[in-house]
Amino acid sequence: MSAVRVKIKINAPVQQVWATIMDPSRFSEWVTIHRQVRNFSTPMSPGSTMDQLLHMRGVSFHVHWTLSDCHAPNLAVWEGQGPARSAALIRYELSGDGDGPTEFVYTNEFSAPGGRLGSLASRVVVGPASEREARNSLQQLKALIEAN
Repeated sequence: MSAVRVKIKINAPVQQVWATIMDPSRFSEWVTIHRQVRNFSTPMSPGSTMDQLLHMRGVSFHVHWTLSDCHAPNLAVWEGQGPARSAALIRYELSGDGDGPTEFVYTNEFSAPGGRLGSLASRVVVGPASEREARNSLQQLKALIEAN
């Protein structure tokens, strides 16, 4: 399994950050590897699902996400099933007072198919790119929210 953990401070109230990150129709505004989202259920609550098309390192792939844990406006946990039995877990953790700033901690754990060998290959090939894309996405989110 490979894991990425990135955090950022956003000069906005936690509720505003939460509303943005939990709206799948806004992913294209800040998630750098996002290409498309379909079949998302609203309102977002535990058990909600969505299908997302992502693109990374020249490869597009589909992930089916289920919101397994949700405590608005502070925690969301998404469990994803990707191609060839790959799996991912994404955590959004938000903290801050009512007026901001908000600290956003983003964690992405990815399990590649193929056991230990697949996991090692994933860390070598995808690892640095995953962290870079996570940082770029959070920077875009910060710019998007702080511009309003």
